[in-house]
Amino acid sequence: MVEGRKQIAILGSTGSIGTQALEVIETNSHLFEVQVLTAQNNVDLLIEQALKFKPKAVVIGKESAFNEVKEALSNQKIEVLAGAKALEEVVQYPEIDIVLTALVGYAGLLPTVKAIEAGKDIALANKETLVVAGALIMPLAEKHQVKILPVDSEHSAIFQCLVGESYEEIEKIILTASGGPFRGYTLDQLQKVTKAQALKHPNWSMGAKITIDSASLMNKGLEVIEAKWLFGLEADQVEVIVHPQSIVHSLVQFRDGSMKAQMGLPDMKLPIQYALAYPNRIDSDFPRFTFVNYPNLTFEQADANTFRNLGLAYEALKKGGNMACMLNAANEMAVDAFLKEKISFLQIAEINEFCMQHGTFIENPSLEEYVESDREVREKICKL
Repeated sequence: MVEGRKQIAILGSTGSIGTQALEVIETNSHLFEVQVLTAQNNVDLLIEQALKFKPKAVVIGKESAFNEVKEALSNQKIEVLAGAKALEEVVQYPEIDIVLTALVGYAGLLPTVKAIEAGKDIALANKETLVVAGALIMPLAEKHQVKILPVDSEHSAIFQCLVGESYEEIEKIILTASGGPFRGYTLDQLQKVTKAQALKHPNWSMGAKITIDSASLMNKGLEVIEAKWLFGLEADQVEVIVHPQSIVHSLVQFRDGSMKAQMGLPDMKLPIQYALAYPNRIDSDFPRFTFVNYPNLTFEQADANTFRNLGLAYEALKKGGNMACMLNAANEMAVDAFLKEKISFLQIAEINEFCMQHGTFIENPSLEEYVESDREVREKICKL
């Protein structure tokens, strides 16, 4: 460990966000150092990353792969752990300054809770943590004086626009959406779309689950819920607008009517770098945006009627309690079923709505009740 460098734990280091974060860290090795790397299944890449960055510890979520990772790193001074509980342990290492939570879905919740309780700042790429339990996470972060630094491009944009501003001055925020590969489609057209079509995002390179969520606008719905908790807003203060070019990453409108926007080419390394380096901005060689290359930036209303998941997210946000937790669990299972080609694209929203209607609603859930709500919904879907 080198004195003066920020010590980083990356949960989900082999995914899209994790690999790009490591590029940022490698480029800025005088500022950052890796202490922990974790992966669920990608054994080969985790081993490769560990040999290159030489962290204190690695965690492989798939416990049956423990021996393979252990043997590959036997000549290194790297602790090898396995399983979900190990994730909760490594984020508490005293050396760590900031935890980048880049796990996909509900899996990010409990490790994030443990990291906050250990006083670690959170670079949050796992929006589901706030979707599932924002009412618990934000007060916990305040209690432990922990910064929650958003990594999603839209929330990073809002966060950057609010530097030097008071959150009380916000009239509303506007989250931009590319519209995904099916922008302008009718319900009849959506009924026939394939997995291969849904995985072709026009502007961003992401993992399969988030790409499908973007195609269904569920990703934007989850971002609406995340924004409510990050910035202390009500549902009617968060607007979604489709912006196909993905240059304006999001906007803030203040109570005097003025607006701020954060702009740039679609590149996740920029918000990752901003979160890791905060409160400083550091140099980068990322490609630069020029207006000459983008003479027309367009905006249009999001279609929440055709893309039902966006409407469901607003409904969950307004209902409160554990409703968003149930919606998230349903969506994770439904997207998995779609990726396995067991259901159609439109059935994702149908399953989500069914589980919201039939799950056990809890107005003020504890952490244990959030965990139980997630389990209950997944069991309901497994029986469908």
